[in-house]
Amino acid sequence: MTVVVDSAKAEEGNGPKKITTFDDVLPYVGEAGRYQLFLFFLLLPFTFVYAFLYFAQFFITLVPAEHWCRIPEFESWNLTDHQKIALSIPPPTSEELKLESSTSFSRCYMYNVSYNDILNEGITKADPSWPTIPCRNGWEFNYTMIPYASIAAELTWVCEKTFLSSAAQSAFFVGSIIGGFIFGYIADHYGRIPALVSCNAVGFFASVATAFCNSFWSFCLARMIVGSSFDNCFNVLFIIVIEYVGPKYRTLFANMSFGIYFAAAAGLLPWIAYWIADWRILSIVTAFPMIVAFVGPWIVPESARWYIMNGNIPKAIEMLKKFAKVNRKEVKQEVFDEFEKSCKAMAEMDKQQNKYTVLDLFKLPRLARITIMLVIYWLLIVLVFDGHVWNMKLLDPDVFTSFSLASMTELPAAILLALFLDRWGRRWMGFASMFICGIFSFIAIATPEGSVTVAMAILARLGVNVAANIGFQYAAEMLPTVVRAQGVSLIHIIGYFAHIIGPYVIYLADVGQELPLVVLGVLSMIVAFLTLGLPETLNQDLPETLQEGNDFGKEQSFWWIPCISSAPKLKKSYKKKKGITNVAFHGSIQRIDSTRL
Repeated sequence: MTVVVDSAKAEEGNGPKKITTFDDVLPYVGEAGRYQLFLFFLLLPFTFVYAFLYFAQFFITLVPAEHWCRIPEFESWNLTDHQKIALSIPPPTSEELKLESSTSFSRCYMYNVSYNDILNEGITKADPSWPTIPCRNGWEFNYTMIPYASIAAELTWVCEKTFLSSAAQSAFFVGSIIGGFIFGYIADHYGRIPALVSCNAVGFFASVATAFCNSFWSFCLARMIVGSSFDNCFNVLFIIVIEYVGPKYRTLFANMSFGIYFAAAAGLLPWIAYWIADWRILSIVTAFPMIVAFVGPWIVPESARWYIMNGNIPKAIEMLKKFAKVNRKEVKQEVFDEFEKSCKAMAEMDKQQNKYTVLDLFKLPRLARITIMLVIYWLLIVLVFDGHVWNMKLLDPDVFTSFSLASMTELPAAILLALFLDRWGRRWMGFASMFICGIFSFIAIATPEGSVTVAMAILARLGVNVAANIGFQYAAEMLPTVVRAQGVSLIHIIGYFAHIIGPYVIYLADVGQELPLVVLGVLSMIVAFLTLGLPETLNQDLPETLQEGNDFGKEQSFWWIPCISSAPKLKKSYKKKKGITNVAFHGSIQRIDSTRL
């Protein structure tokens, strides 16, 4: 689990700027030069890995909506699918009509008659009075819209076994929780690059192993191991990149890199699945971008912050000198000497702060309330996001097109954030995005099935995409420095539980076809109004102590919108930092030892 940590506040005054933080030394070696541009492009394959791991299982377990009981006797007769269904399959039961993507015929029942005798008599249409029984010889599938047999189709995870696809997806995110602790430990004790390489190596081999699974339990085990590499496979490098970019460029680098690459990867994945049309080959192909990690030690720079945390300050300065050389910057030795003194002072301060634990967040009443609200906020956002991803199955038979279009909303979400987040603030933009998500979820219920419903769901997905990106940094800005790393890690680990239950949202359609969107709409509205209960963090001095965290935002007016006005009572805390647009990434960035939780 990656978190952002504000190491120190910027130096105030009109005198010469002192080099007290990692951000202070970046302008000397280059804030957005050739090396940073190289790192920006280096994110591409790892973002593809992130998207492929997140969504590949969706296509590996796709099942065509039209499936029916297989009748062995028909194999010796030349019958079309329509003729088979007309002769052997009864109308859907009242329970089946409530299921996802219901069809005009039963998917779980067949007539219990002698079909050879019926065919010999020349009967071509079933008599509704014939007795029915559950399918007993497997199923046949219509592969017109989904042109391949997924593992769910091969192992017939349909009817009473439909839940197995979601159970396997839950196993993936159980693995994510385990991997967060394992690779977090490696990152803290052995370095970010060993964590990046080992994490992607595990994901690669487990993804390849997925192709050889032939049972539910072997598939769950493989996907749980794949899941252990999720998140860390990308975030380790993402944090390294953001660490080496100057503060005024971080909003652009953070949002645009993820927005462009993730939208491209997630939008392309459905068509890779459609073109390959083989779930086993798909699991191998989607693993290939992870091979880049094997050359990571030769092309990816280690985190200077990690070197500093481990007392290897000379190595951190060596990295900065390398950056300066590639960026064609001439830096005086005095700059590095002063930075070295600052690093030693920072290390001493970190030792003093290590006495705090995540439990300290709950010792002061207002800080405890903010922490609980942040936990619920992130938990519900993850649940709404995953719910909209999996609900695409229910909205349109052309799931490849609808999924691709919905995934492409990551790009406009990133653009909106880059343009407006540092003008409107986190609070009101988070409210607006989730409110829009809820509104379009409700509109999708009222529209007739088809392209209009899909369009409304895609707009709802855009809203939750924006909110998720805001939520990613909100807690990092709001929690006090002394427990910020542990607090953000706790919030994100709890968020994994939403990932686990997210796929099951679609089974609410068993009760009522419109219920998934109703629940997603209601949850979106809850998150929207919950956001208004949190303080605004834009351009504010970030809290350092527990007491500052408890008092943070007390003086703010509920109706304060940064882009409209700055109320007089906010003047003292409304701190304008020249050139700094995203406070979440101000200061150095570190990874925490998850075992401290």
